[in-house]
Formats: sequence, C-alpha cells, structure tokens
Amino acid sequence: MKHLLVALCLCFVAGGAHAEIAQKFGPIQIHYNALTTDTLLPEVARTYKIERSKTRGLVTMSVLRQNSVGALAPLPARLTVYVTNLSQQLAQVPMREIREGTAIYYLGEFRVAPPDTLKFTATVEIEGEPVREIVFSQKFYK
Repeated sequence: MKHLLVALCLCFVAGGAHAEIAQKFGPIQIHYNALTTDTLLPEVARTYKIERSKTRGLVTMSVLRQNSVGALAPLPARLTVYVTNLSQQLAQVPMREIREGTAIYYLGEFRVAPPDTLKFTATVEIEGEPVREIVFSQKFYK
C-alpha cells in the first residue's frame, strides 16, 4: 500500500498546479495538499474508495516529528478541518486516518465547483503538544 501513497504524491506533482506544502512548528511538520479527485490515478482512487470527479476535492495531511538526527517520523493526530468557498459557505471536511506500515496520513473529501478558491482551516491536536492551527488557500481551475 505504501506504493499507492507514493503514486498519490506523484499525481500531485503531475497535476502541476498542486504541490504539497508544509508548515513547521519547531520539530513538528504538518504537510498538506488539496486537489480535485479527477487528477488521482484510477488505482489510487479505487484503493482509497475516492470518487474521481472535477467537483470532488481531496485534502491530504500528515503530521511528522523531526528527531535529533533530522529524520522525520509520523505522528498520530486529531484533525479538524473546515473549508470556506468564495461565497463564504463553510463546511467541515471529515478526515479519515490511513495507516500503512509506519506511515500515517489523513484524507478528507469535499465538494468544489471550479473555478473557485477554497480556504482551509485545520486544527491539529497531537498528544502532549500545544494545539496548532494552519490556514491555507487553494485555487481550483475548470
């Protein structure tokens, strides 16, 4: 399954307009991305039970901690994600945790009506750490 995560990440790069982004909070890194599901490889969409469509979006997130030698290790977290469109309509994005071997990442699906710019607000809770909030926007094209 880890190979499918690599394929998922590669399709982000192949899409061109959607690159993975990270925010750092000391040794904690939160990686995130948002894209329309029609850009997913069919095999990836089937495996994760995601409908491929220009009007369906996918937000991916992972939480990592950097150790003293610089290696990153995944952390379990509780994520609460909201999305707001240009019309100021707010919706919660249900996130599901995926564990494959030592990898932990989170996927959430939402509706999108391109062209639009969506604003994402995510609260990240990690045991023993302060709550972090990240805000990012993503443009979606027809």
